[in-house]
Amino acid sequence: MAWTRFGKKKDMPGGLWIKCESCGAMLFRKEFEQRHRVCATCGYHFTLPARERVALTADPGTFQELWTELRAVDVLQFNDRVPYSEKLTATKAKTGEADAMVTGTAQVKGIPCALGVMNFQFLGGSMGMVVGEKIALLCEFAAEQKLPVVLFACSGGARMHEGAVSLMQMAKTCGALQRLHRQGGVSISVMTHPTTGGVTASFASVCDLLLAEPGALIGFAGPRVIATTIKKELPKGFQRAEFLLEKGQIDRIVPRAAMRDELARLLAYATGRDPVAAFKSQPTAAQGAAEAEVTVPAQPAEKPRKKQKAKKE
Repeated sequence: MAWTRFGKKKDMPGGLWIKCESCGAMLFRKEFEQRHRVCATCGYHFTLPARERVALTADPGTFQELWTELRAVDVLQFNDRVPYSEKLTATKAKTGEADAMVTGTAQVKGIPCALGVMNFQFLGGSMGMVVGEKIALLCEFAAEQKLPVVLFACSGGARMHEGAVSLMQMAKTCGALQRLHRQGGVSISVMTHPTTGGVTASFASVCDLLLAEPGALIGFAGPRVIATTIKKELPKGFQRAEFLLEKGQIDRIVPRAAMRDELARLLAYATGRDPVAAFKSQPTAAQGAAEAEVTVPAQPAEKPRKKQKAKKE
């Protein structure tokens, strides 16, 4: 506790503010979270945890998680600074998640779908045996139940701790999506910041519709690695969502606040429902909780204007 000539100085509680990674603006954390981790100054989209993404996308009470019992196995006895098995245990305790992918069924504005969301907080959203298996199971389940598939990618790539086993998931997920497509199923990929490595080179880029959030980093190798390898300066905005849209590698860029509406519209077209009805206002669980916390201050009463006396000529 510090002292000033006016008395005791109150300590500022930590964690109240967060600095924008893009523009450097200081953001009030509570308002920042109510905006679903989007900078109010420049619109930069921060990485969103998987559970928050599910709450922002699905109708309240409709998400039913599947395959929660799947666990990764340290088949290679991989040992970096910390053994892979110990790292898995520590990450599970820290995040409360079993692995880097959350899958299940949900409704988006009343339209049923199979939903898969990657969690960057779990070892950088790396794709290992559990992530690949969950995506394959989700596609098979969607084909049986005649459901469209929505996949949110957020990953640093394949999980190096599993070696070739993690690389095999690239072919596995692509094959599962191809079988879904042959059976008349529809898949939508939403690439968020960052989507890199083996995830970009597999399921995130082979769905029927490819969406992305503004400013998302999307690519295989990192831009610095590419620039160092080819010994050339890269174009401005290289590997960002806007650059990929210009080059025709993605179909649309959708801001986070409009993502649920856009998904509902696309799912309505895919399932033969009325796309206009999909745009009817329906709050999500995340929006309902945020609105309950927000208090709008009353507007001050307008002061009456004084009557001006007419001047005598």
